[in-house]
Amino acid sequence: MALLERVATLIRANLNELVDRAENPEKMIKQVILDMQNQFMQVKTQVAIALADLHLLEKKQQENLAREEDWMRKAQLAVSKGDDRLARAGLDRAMSYKQLAANFVEQIEDQRAQVEVLKDALHGLNRKISEAEGQADVLIAQHRRSRAVGRAADASQKASSKDKVGAFQRMSNKVMHEEAVTQATVELSGEDIERRFEKLEREQEIERMLQELKQRRTLSA
Repeated sequence: MALLERVATLIRANLNELVDRAENPEKMIKQVILDMQNQFMQVKTQVAIALADLHLLEKKQQENLAREEDWMRKAQLAVSKGDDRLARAGLDRAMSYKQLAANFVEQIEDQRAQVEVLKDALHGLNRKISEAEGQADVLIAQHRRSRAVGRAADASQKASSKDKVGAFQRMSNKVMHEEAVTQATVELSGEDIERRFEKLEREQEIERMLQELKQRRTLSA
């Protein structure tokens, strides 16, 4: 039956593999457990129905056996009264009920087998639910840790990516260039002052020399 096939699929399910394949493991685990619980209730209902049917078949069999015995007593009574015709009629009825009781034997055996299959499925599903509920917290915690580690790895990778490194290098180069320009400006400014003082001293020396020449000329005149 389709119900037992679904139950067998759930029992065979490997939670670890399902978690690995799921896009949302936490949601998937909760859904699997919910599916198992729903199937458990359905199987439990089917077990109750199957047991009720078994008890009904057994009751019908016992009723036919009781009627067989009753007609056998009636046939014996007829014989004791010397009424063979009536005895034969009683025996015929007894045989009919005996056959009906015999027909229930195979049905009862089939129904008992069906009940055992359903009970096995119910017990197996119950164990699987307990296992899933026990593993759920662990699997969810593992998934959350794995997801956190993955995000950290992504962030680290992005931080150390070529674009980031290139941007950092360009920024570093820009700062170094600006520092070099500033230093060169300072140095150039220093050189300009020195040149001005050198020019001033030169002009002063020229003026001194000029005055010296004028004095010499005055003395010689």
